Amino acid sequence: MKTIGVVTSSRADYGIYLPVLRAILAEPNLRLQLFVTGMHLAPEFGLTVRAIEKDGFPIAERVEALLSADSPAGTAISMGLSTQGFAMAFARTRPDILLVLGDRFEMHAAALAALPFKIPLAHIHGGEITRGAIDESLRHSLTKLSHLHFVTTEEYRRRVIQLGEEPWRVTMSGAPGLDNLRDIQLLPKKEFHAQFGINLEEGTLLVTYHPVTLEYEQTGAQVNNLLAALQQSGRPLLFTLANADTLGREINCRIREFVAGTDKAQMVDSLGTQGYFSAMALVDAMVGNSSSGIIEAASFNLPVVNIGNRQQGRVRAGNVIDTGYSTKAIQNGISHALDPAFRHSLSEIANPYGEGRAASLIVERLLSAKADDRLLHKAFFDLDSRQQE
Repeated sequence: MKTIGVVTSSRADYGIYLPVLRAILAEPNLRLQLFVTGMHLAPEFGLTVRAIEKDGFPIAERVEALLSADSPAGTAISMGLSTQGFAMAFARTRPDILLVLGDRFEMHAAALAALPFKIPLAHIHGGEITRGAIDESLRHSLTKLSHLHFVTTEEYRRRVIQLGEEPWRVTMSGAPGLDNLRDIQLLPKKEFHAQFGINLEEGTLLVTYHPVTLEYEQTGAQVNNLLAALQQSGRPLLFTLANADTLGREINCRIREFVAGTDKAQMVDSLGTQGYFSAMALVDAMVGNSSSGIIEAASFNLPVVNIGNRQQGRVRAGNVIDTGYSTKAIQNGISHALDPAFRHSLSEIANPYGEGRAASLIVERLLSAKADDRLLHKAFFDLDSRQQE
């Protein structure tokens, strides 16, 4: 039996992983080891490890990673603590293959710690571009540390190969988070209210805004402009928490203050995957800079006001309206998103990130992979002008 370790650091990546975790458990020749870290273990971010426990997935290791400070120094120290924590975890619990996702520093720390243990790495969501965040560097570094790649579009497949990865290592799986749309029963408005105590009035905007880590000095002004635009929209608002990135806590503090003084605004620590997808199906538009607005929202035909540079460079469908950071630009974006004609134009858009069949492709490849010299000894694939295979 082959053991697949999976690193999860937040509610966001856990929701993306869910179909893959279920598929691993359903495969009799695979054994799941879950490494839980980051925001999952932090009460201020909702202690979302409880959702993992409730879902019944076996937790092999809990790796503490976060300081209470989210300054640049605090983030860098957390990166070091994460690497140390995973080193100790792998000394106790060593998987045959370690699965990591995306671009967070906790994922990168796990990959670095796995390197001297000769644990093969499989990476989901490589090849993507987010020019406004340090995630960009972490993601491409994870690509070079990894031995298998599960990418979401053909453009990203080509980019991973361009980074020198051999084509046989790269599988175009699509985005596994979209598999949830086939597996999860969305909540109607009354059940959503009963479960979360949140009343989604007609015209509600779902707001998720994360730090733009390459512009962290401007965080205060950016959030002030966003809140001013939302106030002036007059719409009911549902906020979710920002990530534990540089100055993420400052964003959450400002949002809490805003919600406390605004009748039509509500905030929730975590909705979980079912709750978040249900909210996307029930609201009129999304506002912020979350990857969920780029990757999942198109499957709901949901208008998205994407603010600033955090997601700059990612493939997007026609539901995404890109704006600058000024209050006026955000206001114009919201007005465009709420235009009935624009919403109607989205009725038949296709999601470029796939059709929700990634988990089976990922598990099939993990099952067939052999942790031998061919997998571990990486050759640099020199891209020529004739082919990318």
